[in-house]
Amino acid sequence: MKYGVADTTFSRVDMGAIAIKVIKREDPDAEIIRYTVPGIKDLPVAARRLIDSGCDGVITLGWVGKTMLDKYSYLATSIGLIIVQVLTSKHVIDVTVHEDEADDEEKLKEIAIDRASKHARNLVLLVKEGKNSLTPYAGKGLRQGYKDAGSID
Repeated sequence: MKYGVADTTFSRVDMGAIAIKVIKREDPDAEIIRYTVPGIKDLPVAARRLIDSGCDGVITLGWVGKTMLDKYSYLATSIGLIIVQVLTSKHVIDVTVHEDEADDEEKLKEIAIDRASKHARNLVLLVKEGKNSLTPYAGKGLRQGYKDAGSID
């Protein structure tokens, strides 16, 4: 399988390296292409170019600042990534850390590591095992970046 990892220079944690480590662990035979861009608005074209180069799925890793302008940029990015998925029928797992998710930089780092790791695993499952690979986890209240919420019984 061939995986694309798109990340940004704006990120404050090297989530691309984290995702690559997890993908290699989960799929030792994986071919991985990394594509680093300046900021989140560049991620949709990076994802598309990775898919066009033969990637079976892509994980994008972005960092969003605290301002309203940053949040609007993320909204535009998210829509762009959704369009890439619809046009290519390939999974593009959008992993984003928002600067205002935590007041403490160590907590932001923990969120970034956890989110990138868990979503990299999700990508491998979807690419290798297909549409039902995550079904056993449905309704479990799993979270990326935080403690799982758990299911409501």
